[in-house]
Amino acid sequence: MVIFLLSSVQAPTSSPSQTPSITEHCDYDRKLLDLGFDAFDQDLTGGWRALSQKAGCEEAAANMVRAYRLNYENLIPLLFWHEAQLRASIGDYASAIPLIRKSKKPKDHDIFGWNDYADATIAFLTNDRNALENARIRLASVARPSGYPAERKWPPNLNVVDGLTACFGKPYKVAYGPVCRKPTQ
Repeated sequence: MVIFLLSSVQAPTSSPSQTPSITEHCDYDRKLLDLGFDAFDQDLTGGWRALSQKAGCEEAAANMVRAYRLNYENLIPLLFWHEAQLRASIGDYASAIPLIRKSKKPKDHDIFGWNDYADATIAFLTNDRNALENARIRLASVARPSGYPAERKWPPNLNVVDGLTACFGKPYKVAYGPVCRKPTQ
């Protein structure tokens, strides 16, 4: 499967006088799939994120995340989430939702409210305002773990869920963005 995914991204074939197609514009170096997790996923200007920031390349970036994830046999659930975000940003909610579900944690390992954040996102994508508001209430009520730095906002991702709520009914790409979020206090 990974070989198929990798072979589906073609090297540029146009001459310098031709305008590059979206496929060529969204091409990436396959060596990126060999990066360690932090370099591939957490570098805000590298890895898959560099490709996703090119206009029209979200789907290629989602395919890149999937190829990376498949190489690691699902050892990194956060990659399900990032592929889901990319698919949702291009309006492919049907593909994003199962990926979000796969990113969820076992209840006894979810001390940061991740599953409530995931549920809120699914509710947004399925246009279920009631479920979104309920997930937001659950997320807001997650107790701060002892030792969690007081200067860090709690709970994580509440501002994102507030943005989804504020821009309910708009495309995910808009609602997830900074325009819909309240300024951080």
